[in-house]
Amino acid sequence: MKIAVNGWMVCGFQGEIKIGEVLKQVKEMGWDGMELCYGAGELSPTATMNELKNIRTMIESEGLEIPSLATGFYWSCSLGSPDAEERNNAIEFTKKYIESANLLGAGAVLVLPGTVDVCFDPNRPTVPAKEVWKWAQDSIHQLIPFAEQNRVILALENVWSKFLTGPFEFARFIDLFQSPWVKAYFDAGNCLINGYAEHWAEILAQRIARVHIKNFKRNNGGGTLNDFTPSLLDGDLNWNNLLQTLKNIGYDYYLTAEVIVGEQGMPNLSQTQKVAQELKQILHNEVST
Repeated sequence: MKIAVNGWMVCGFQGEIKIGEVLKQVKEMGWDGMELCYGAGELSPTATMNELKNIRTMIESEGLEIPSLATGFYWSCSLGSPDAEERNNAIEFTKKYIESANLLGAGAVLVLPGTVDVCFDPNRPTVPAKEVWKWAQDSIHQLIPFAEQNRVILALENVWSKFLTGPFEFARFIDLFQSPWVKAYFDAGNCLINGYAEHWAEILAQRIARVHIKNFKRNNGGGTLNDFTPSLLDGDLNWNNLLQTLKNIGYDYYLTAEVIVGEQGMPNLSQTQKVAQELKQILHNEVST
């Protein structure tokens, strides 16, 4: 299994640090790839074809891969919104996102299919889950031909949006598309608030296209955003169980660390190096759970 670092960890949430400034350090830390974060800085929808190709060349020349792209865009503009203008904006953004992924050589883009609410933004509306399901299905159906044309998977992520809150529901949502271009971006940390990562992985199985990892401490059976931890080794995720389940279902691609909390905020290269060391320790079965 290969390991990748999420771009927010080393470049910041708004792309404050240019990608080229951190590549050498990312490689020296032992990462195999870098998940680029789209929507701000160098990787905005206004980036030209040549700019994207230059970024790809720069990363590949350092001996790194780009397994996927991620974005925070959908928290403020949802594919599952009942508002037609908002949905259309989300669809058009996703087309640029997919096109950029193709030029960068990334085989998947992280997509939030819809949000019932946004817990950290009280200005966002609460939308009935039935409505989110309906409109998210409609939006993603429209995007499948574009994803197929560009050979980029729409990897839907389980997040704290009160939508697709369990693995059976998530699997059913994906299966309705009947398309190899719609799969899961399974976040093993996000599901710890109400489940077990190994259970989710077993149920999602071959639907999983990419895996995000982070850790989380349950607090009286639940928790808040403050209970995500800055260390892969600090929390309730059972790494041995998760890795064995991923092996059982035949997943052997990237584990992408998205550890984006810490006292110093992001970017944080020292924390990123520590996470790389922790992940290598986990993969070498040196962690007791």
